[in-house]
Amino acid sequence: MALPKNIQWVTFDVYGTLIDWESGVADAFEREAKRDGFTIDRQQVVDLFLQATAEIQSGSYELYAEVLRQAAVRIAKEIGWPLEPSRSGFLPDSVARWGAFKETMPQLKKFLGKYETGLISNIDDKLLGLTRRHIPADVDLVVTAQQVRSYKPDPAHFNEFARRIGGKKGWVHIASGLDADIEPAMKLKVPTIWVNRRKEEVPAGAKKPTAEVKTLLEAAKLLGL
Repeated sequence: MALPKNIQWVTFDVYGTLIDWESGVADAFEREAKRDGFTIDRQQVVDLFLQATAEIQSGSYELYAEVLRQAAVRIAKEIGWPLEPSRSGFLPDSVARWGAFKETMPQLKKFLGKYETGLISNIDDKLLGLTRRHIPADVDLVVTAQQVRSYKPDPAHFNEFARRIGGKKGWVHIASGLDADIEPAMKLKVPTIWVNRRKEEVPAGAKKPTAEVKTLLEAAKLLGL
């Protein structure tokens, strides 16, 4: 599948693509655990976060703030930190501090100047509102997990976006998540640009992205920006 010749819409996943959630999550755990004199392994926490949130999101739909609270309790137990469940709100509370990558706004402005743009994210509307203070960009459409009551890789986000724009023609999706974004988008024949920030490899048998880049700067150049 090639990139469209006449691109009208460019959508972005938010966390991992525009926002550095890994630093945000690790910082939150480090700060809260320090209150108890407990030292965390930042990479271990990030890896466990990916595992825990995927498992929780595969069940019945709950707001992302609740997903984060449950993930905090699971991760703390796994690493041996005796966190009281009543304190698990530290993780959703930290979302407001999850910062954008340095390249995000300079590159995002390039896309805003040429295409209609959207955000497609596994989060709830309130928390995304806090995040958008870090990316004050006037995008045209937003689809969240709360709006479709589902989490990617379920295709509901993409189907809803296609419904709102009247089809998939001229649409490119840019994301860093292979499982959550690239694979479901490709299955629906939405061309994708994979921002491979984590230096991953596409598993054998998995859907491959239309294009692969290391940064948003490379993604912008790929589209002639």
